[in-house]
Amino acid sequence: MNQSAMAGQRPRLLLIGANGQVGWELCRTLAGLGEVIAASIEGDHGPVIDLMDAASLARLVHDTKPDAVVNAAAYTAVDKAEIDRETAQRINADAVGELGALLAARGVPIIHYSTDFVFSGTLDRPYTEDDVPDPLNVYGETKLGGERALLESGAKSLIFRTSWVYGARGANFLLTMLRLFRERDELRVVDDQIGSPTWSRMLAEMTALVLYRVLRGELDLNQVGGLYNLTGSGQVSWYGFANAILESSGLDSNLIPIPTSEYPAPAKRPMYSVLDNSRFRKTFGLIMPDWRLSLDQCLEQLK
Repeated sequence: MNQSAMAGQRPRLLLIGANGQVGWELCRTLAGLGEVIAASIEGDHGPVIDLMDAASLARLVHDTKPDAVVNAAAYTAVDKAEIDRETAQRINADAVGELGALLAARGVPIIHYSTDFVFSGTLDRPYTEDDVPDPLNVYGETKLGGERALLESGAKSLIFRTSWVYGARGANFLLTMLRLFRERDELRVVDDQIGSPTWSRMLAEMTALVLYRVLRGELDLNQVGGLYNLTGSGQVSWYGFANAILESSGLDSNLIPIPTSEYPAPAKRPMYSVLDNSRFRKTFGLIMPDWRLSLDQCLEQLK
């Protein structure tokens, strides 16, 4: 059991990346577990953190003295990372390893997020945690580096690999589509990349449910720590996802399916990046809802 709980106090939970789309949801879901210290580069409602500076990270951990950490910060500009490898490497990999070392020395558990982009997308079945990563782009390479750095740090950690994250906040496919539906009569959307859309709120809810059990001492991360896939259930193409958004939103636009070859981008994407959530389900007894159900709930709240 953590020190704060042993002293009869609410656990201190350090959330890094609080202003991102997942971090924003975590601010709400973690609030029931303890005192949330919401750190971000803007520092709007909590400490400021500069992930480019190792000293800033060390000061944050020293000053906040957390009982657990959730790291939702990441460099997620996939195409920009191709020409900004240094920044992506620093935020997605180096800083994660440094954070892990700081927490390992203190015995503090951490939950961190990774991505389906650590895989090449050449399989014809959902990827498991045991499949060998083979990223196609700098973003995937640096996120894989972060996974490995955290695991090698010795910190008590859980790494949740997720995919196609969307929500009511931030830059994501859902909000982009809703904007474009209002602006254009016709949209061309890639139909040969397959994945699993994941609502940021459900990702945050699952994180809170697992962390609650960690804080209570019901889960020993020395035994169950490590990599877990955590995505919305089911699979769909970007075109299929866009079509579902259109149908549920009540808006009007003509969608045209196109192959990836007609939509060139600086960073190469995996064609098939569905993740198998079986390990997460068996270990924690939790199941993510079908992506379509989550989408309908998210759109209902946006209305």
